[in-house]
Amino acid sequence: MTGDEPGEAVAQFGLSPRLRQRRFFLLPLRGEGTVFAEVQGRLPGDATAPAELADLISSISTVGVLQPVLVEEIPSRDGRAPAMKLAAGERRLRACRWGAVHRPDNPHFAALPAVVCPGPLSDEERRIWQLVENLARENLRPGELAAALVLDRCAVLLGKLLDGGHPVPADVYAIDDPIERFTAMERIRGNDRSCAAPWSEVLTRLGLQLTPRKARELVRAFAEMPRELAEEMDEAKISLHTRIRFIELRRGREAAAEEIWSAVKESGRTRLFSTALVHANDRELTAEQALSSAEETHQHADEARAAKLRAQPADEYVAEEKPQPVEQHLVDAALAALRALVHAVSSGRQLHEHDASSLRLLTDHLADNTGRTP
Repeated sequence: MTGDEPGEAVAQFGLSPRLRQRRFFLLPLRGEGTVFAEVQGRLPGDATAPAELADLISSISTVGVLQPVLVEEIPSRDGRAPAMKLAAGERRLRACRWGAVHRPDNPHFAALPAVVCPGPLSDEERRIWQLVENLARENLRPGELAAALVLDRCAVLLGKLLDGGHPVPADVYAIDDPIERFTAMERIRGNDRSCAAPWSEVLTRLGLQLTPRKARELVRAFAEMPRELAEEMDEAKISLHTRIRFIELRRGREAAAEEIWSAVKESGRTRLFSTALVHANDRELTAEQALSSAEETHQHADEARAAKLRAQPADEYVAEEKPQPVEQHLVDAALAALRALVHAVSSGRQLHEHDASSLRLLTDHLADNTGRTP
């Protein structure tokens, strides 16, 4: 992944001249030019290595920062160097700061890879940038993604309302709940179809590979479920498909649906949740009966899979487990490109600092997966 990718969808559709001016830097972790972050009060100070960052620190010390942080360059009014304000990547910043202090000899903690954009950014620009960065780095949980999508749809609708001559009171756009904010803006739009904000436009604007139907399902699950419940299911990694089943049962039998979730949560048997909802909906079982039926269903399925493996010939099983070779054309193309690159470097040409880091990262990763020194 390159340093430009987090904002690529934003730049592609010309949403912000400032976002199009982003560039990659290796920023210092000490002294002038270091990145500052607004205090959020969630983690311990920078001088310690909190348990929440242990895995990240270990990963960075081995392979470096795989995804640059996002930084907003704030101009100074007194002629000094601009300030570097973190827009996204607080955990990566804290991990690198800890490494710079406690593991100064490790080259991965020598500087902070960052995509820097001229500021100050508007709240909308910053939010879109953070959303696209998160989607590029990892999948958001359903509740988080739904909230982000609705907020961006609000931003699209706001722009169209203002362009169409529909004043939007500041207190409407300041509503915290995404669904309530969108509903309030829709009331202002009324029957003016020219100001609509279709999902296809929102998804294209963000550059997301998500269908309007999937977006509607995400938002429906988010809108119909209490926020506290949605957060609990996010933590338990409950899929969107299972949430839809929960909502369908909850519409007719709210108490039964919530009792099943409570029983699943207390027992930690989240794998039974979806099947228990089906049994409860089809046969109107109690929470305990639905969980017992789900347990039996999963047990029968596990036994059937085990029997199938036992019946499988040993040589067939080994053949299936044997890793497949890498396609030869990929190996040939990579070797040819590397030979040409080595020749160019040997002739005195220089690699960009970021490209050199990427090459080292890739060769390290190749060595880890082949068991050989690159």
